[in-house]
Amino acid sequence: MSKNKLTHFDARGQARMVDVAAKGETHRVAVARGRIRMLPATLRQIRTNKAKKGDVLGVARIAAIQAAKRTAELIPLCHPLALTRVDIEFAIDSKASAVNCLATVETTGRTGVEMEALTAVSVGLLTIYDMCKAIDRGMRLEHVQLLEKRGGKSGHWIARAARHTR
Repeated sequence: MSKNKLTHFDARGQARMVDVAAKGETHRVAVARGRIRMLPATLRQIRTNKAKKGDVLGVARIAAIQAAKRTAELIPLCHPLALTRVDIEFAIDSKASAVNCLATVETTGRTGVEMEALTAVSVGLLTIYDMCKAIDRGMRLEHVQLLEKRGGKSGHWIARAARHTR
């Protein structure tokens, strides 16, 4: 199989779930990040825990963890995985008027956890939007990306930009 072949399509071009039965189980890790930019007043409410709906980052953390665990229910061709770790970090960037999210997801299995990490970041940031949209509908999600993946046949991969920031 060519390294650049799209694996979610069969020989006839039909969508399929990849058969991972013959793959060996390995420890797999994926790290993803993203950010949500907002008005300084919105960020201030998050930082001081004064948002009407409560602890924005606490709720967003739980939503991100839940999203990682349920990725296979959201992304049709993802395999359901038994995750061994989901770590979500939020960091306030006052200068950029943003909240950064970093998700680290791990499992021991036959397929990677990149989609789980990306889904966790996306849903965590969307939860911040949901909890703060009454005061700032102009918030925007940015730079959701995979930073790193380890394990499996393809080995260790690091995003070019991440090499200088991690």
